[in-house]
Amino acid sequence: MRAKIRRNVSSEGCMSVPDSFPVTRDPTLPPEVEDRSAWYGAKLAKSDEWITLLSDAEIAEIELVIERLKKSPVELTTITGEHVQLPTLGLRLHDMLGEVLNGRGFVLIKGLPVQRWTRREAAIAFLAIGVHLGNLRMQNAAGHLLGHVTDLGRSSKDPNTRIYQTRERQTHHTDSCDVVGLMCLQTAKAGGLSSLVSSTTIFNEMRRRRPDLLRVLMRPIETDRRGEVPGSSKPYFSIPVFNYHEGLVSTIYQRQYIESARRFPDVAPLTPLQIEALDLLDQLANDPNLNLMMELQPGDIQLVHNHTILHDRTRFEDYPEPERKRHLLRLWLAPAGARRLPEVYAERFGFTTPGDRGGVTVPGAKPTIPFE
Repeated sequence: MRAKIRRNVSSEGCMSVPDSFPVTRDPTLPPEVEDRSAWYGAKLAKSDEWITLLSDAEIAEIELVIERLKKSPVELTTITGEHVQLPTLGLRLHDMLGEVLNGRGFVLIKGLPVQRWTRREAAIAFLAIGVHLGNLRMQNAAGHLLGHVTDLGRSSKDPNTRIYQTRERQTHHTDSCDVVGLMCLQTAKAGGLSSLVSSTTIFNEMRRRRPDLLRVLMRPIETDRRGEVPGSSKPYFSIPVFNYHEGLVSTIYQRQYIESARRFPDVAPLTPLQIEALDLLDQLANDPNLNLMMELQPGDIQLVHNHTILHDRTRFEDYPEPERKRHLLRLWLAPAGARRLPEVYAERFGFTTPGDRGGVTVPGAKPTIPFE
């Protein structure tokens, strides 16, 4: 039960952070986080504790649900866990969600037989699993509850393009939801590796090494909405990268979108200190001692807690045949049992109520599920 783990890869040639930083303490900052969300990838790579292999009985439950939902008159945009009976797998999913929200912050589920399913059947299976974990949230201005992560031939230089629509490296970032789920349907010809890093560990390391720079990232910073603007909001939001609330540290981060927000006339250029702080965050995220790299295989589902994990995807090369191109399905989820967030998150999440927050909401958008 092993995933394809890639070590000795430092995110496209980035140098590891030297260990020679002097350790400093600053009692005016929030304390270090000492729970299971503060992990180091080099250690996790030696175990398979974060991998769950589905049994034949659990897969049979999913396939029964697929057949029922294919025939059901219920609109799939409205389904909840009450519409999906998974008597055995549902209990394990509950435990996995607890690990994501309150443990290491991620799990990898293996064993779904997507090769024998149609694209629609695979999507229904993913939706059925997703609604057992949380409420579905819209991922873009088109109202997609089910996202397709594949190269559309676009470039991140287009300010209205999001990087997952390209084959470029994404760099370590968070999505605008509590939990993001990815299901792999097709792998790339080369590249496209997944990298996870604990933002809790980065917080701790910055606190030890450069508390002055950590303090910079605990102040609001503008991030580009990339053209997906809700109502009368500004085309960017302003939230600190690291947020301390009720004893928990939560992270929201996308470096490219922080930089592209400078295109707006009312957004000031980044200061040298902000750049230094962001550079240190990125160096830590790219350190192979901190991050965990893996290659998602067809049938794998990766669940990630955005508040304690940054995720990345390396640049990839695709097959020329359309049916062989790299393709992942994505869900943005709002679990009812998620942590409380500070009110500043409402600027991006719409609300801060657990179970009813996150996603992209723009005027006129209606929930839809594109199967292709």
